[in-house]
Amino acid sequence: MKPTFYSADSYVIGDSIGFLIGQAQLRLHDALNAELAPTGISWPQWKVLMHVYYKRAETAADLSRCTANDTGSMTRMVDRLEEKGFLRRVRSEADRRQVKLELTDAGRALMPTMVQAVVDVLNNQLEGFDQAELDLFKSFLRRMVANADARKAE
Repeated sequence: MKPTFYSADSYVIGDSIGFLIGQAQLRLHDALNAELAPTGISWPQWKVLMHVYYKRAETAADLSRCTANDTGSMTRMVDRLEEKGFLRRVRSEADRRQVKLELTDAGRALMPTMVQAVVDVLNNQLEGFDQAELDLFKSFLRRMVANADARKAE
């Protein structure tokens, strides 16, 4: 039997895991936008570049799935990053209908600076945690993701 941690009659938004994760995420994104500002890249643009750089996505459709953005907004994001000279579209040699994304030399050169900015923000946000707490926190989040994926597959 599944445990019941929340009920409609006693629900308090400030004690909700969803609300707390959302608040932590908002503050993380604000800090990342501020830290990334000197690079000319916003947090949403960083997500796109990061997914391409780490080979988690190779097309705009992949990026839409990875970032939970609709295809129209993803196309506009890719357009902006292409205009800035950090990303380019390349026709697949195997299937000319498919357009792959890759970082330009300028995009690859910017990655170490952006990764350091993200690392700095994460370390600031995790101030006061010890390694065991961080490992436990990540295991909780991974379990929540796995639970959501399992429900989605049902």
